[in-house]
Amino acid sequence: MRAIQAKDHSAAAGPPVPRLVPLSGSSRRGRPAPKDTDGTCGEAGPGVPAFDVTSVDADVPAAVGRVLDGILADRLARAGATDGLFARELAERVGRFTQEGGKRTRSQLVWWSMRACGGAEEHSADAALRIGAALELLQTCALVHDDVMDGSAMRRGRPSLHTELGGRYAGSASPERVVRFGEAAAVLAGDLALAWADDAVAETVLGPWTATVVRRLWSDMRMEMVAGQYLELAGQITAARSQPRALRSACLKSALYSVERPLALGAAVAGADAVTSEALCSAGRCAGMAFQLRDDLNDVFGDPRRTGKAVGGDIREGKPTYLVAVAVARAEAACDRRSLAVLEGALGDDGLTATGLDDVRDVLVRTGARAAVESKIDRLTAQGLRRFDRALPATDAAGRLRALLSAAGSARSADVPSVRPHMAGPGVPEVRR
Repeated sequence: MRAIQAKDHSAAAGPPVPRLVPLSGSSRRGRPAPKDTDGTCGEAGPGVPAFDVTSVDADVPAAVGRVLDGILADRLARAGATDGLFARELAERVGRFTQEGGKRTRSQLVWWSMRACGGAEEHSADAALRIGAALELLQTCALVHDDVMDGSAMRRGRPSLHTELGGRYAGSASPERVVRFGEAAAVLAGDLALAWADDAVAETVLGPWTATVVRRLWSDMRMEMVAGQYLELAGQITAARSQPRALRSACLKSALYSVERPLALGAAVAGADAVTSEALCSAGRCAGMAFQLRDDLNDVFGDPRRTGKAVGGDIREGKPTYLVAVAVARAEAACDRRSLAVLEGALGDDGLTATGLDDVRDVLVRTGARAAVESKIDRLTAQGLRRFDRALPATDAAGRLRALLSAAGSARSADVPSVRPHMAGPGVPEVRR
């Protein structure tokens, strides 16, 4: 039987995601959004140092880091005043996790979106950096909770937070109770990071119109993250392998949060009009979907030295990724019982061996699922860039932002062999390390 080709669903598969603009108080379509004129925007919030906008352009991650340092210093001082043990064992770990990890891509998207939409005033820059810092704290919450749900022992090349917290009390109780403690404490750590992120946004000085848009975007983004994560959990427990559902989950839990919403937040801070904001969001959704599909590939085929995580976590957890959904659909269409048996036996097997994971890789290549996802990533990236090019005039800031979107789906880390030599056959290339 002929294998069914993966259908190119829209990036926003499933029920439509609520539109970002216009919101209450925003401009009508095609007309410039009103600027804040109450004279309050020039005030910097806590943790925001005085700076020159062009100096931030030269190193956005460092500028966000300085703002984040200020916010965390204030929070850690207040945590210490609340309780010393809580501050040392939990709050300080949240601070270190946030400061030490990641490329700060989301905060860079906020900054360059603000700049590309014409933001250059000090109040716009202050707000963009603070929102960027808040996104870094929100990312801490997401990663810490994700590691607990996935049972991941490693993050960024070191023990995950729940593993580290459990290790703090190793020997104090039974191993089971220590593990449970570490997971429970990590849930609190993620909650603390979320509270600090919300505080950072709430304390950002914004004019009335901008505040309305920013806080609505922030609220929607948090709920979308939870919704996407729940769809993924529901897919795991039901063993659902629907391609549209996999795309919907990826859109909610990653594409919106990782790319589209940061772009929208930067545009809002700059006072962009509705047409520009919508065009940026459309481009960002495509790039964000490409980012998540690339992440799914890297989880199976990536090099742990680059990803900082053991490969195969999604397979062992039985996550309903688009990559797996395509493989299942193609194997079913081809009546490939051997491939289906491999996938059925491996998905959700937390004890899956390296050999078993190699078998899964073979199936993903042999069915054409890997190639189909690579092709979809390329299409989404190209589509997103076309939409972006129509949204903004060509400026240096727009060029920086375009480069970030282009990179979202292009981080190819496929350094693990996708097909073992002895499995190679007609039409299946031999892939070596």
